[in-house]
Amino acid sequence: MQATVSWTGDLGFDCTMGTGESLHLDGNKQALSPMQAVLMAVGACSSVDVVEIMKKSRQDFTDCRCELTAERATDAPRVFTKIHAHYIVTGNNINEKHLARAVQLSTEKYCSVMLMLDKTVDITTSYAAEA
Repeated sequence: MQATVSWTGDLGFDCTMGTGESLHLDGNKQALSPMQAVLMAVGACSSVDVVEIMKKSRQDFTDCRCELTAERATDAPRVFTKIHAHYIVTGNNINEKHLARAVQLSTEKYCSVMLMLDKTVDITTSYAAEA
């Protein structure tokens, strides 16, 4: 995997993957900050796992949402100290046992972003099934 991060002036940066995908990040709140991108990556990475596991469990779901809250250290470096991910899966007759298993497998085994942060960040999860 390769990426290039190019300064665009002030505290803006264009980030481009070797495969062509791109993202603009900014340290002056003109776009997503790098830390905001990390937090969203936690939710997106884990949600990919939850969706895949729910599909394999043949659950009839129509939506999967991950709501994230995070706390950061007050002093530099302002790393994340806590992250909570709450998964809401909407569908017909969602089996909570399957949903709980999907969240657990993602957070403990498959989500590389969460697992990368796990040693230094207190990561907690919860979930809800909605009709």
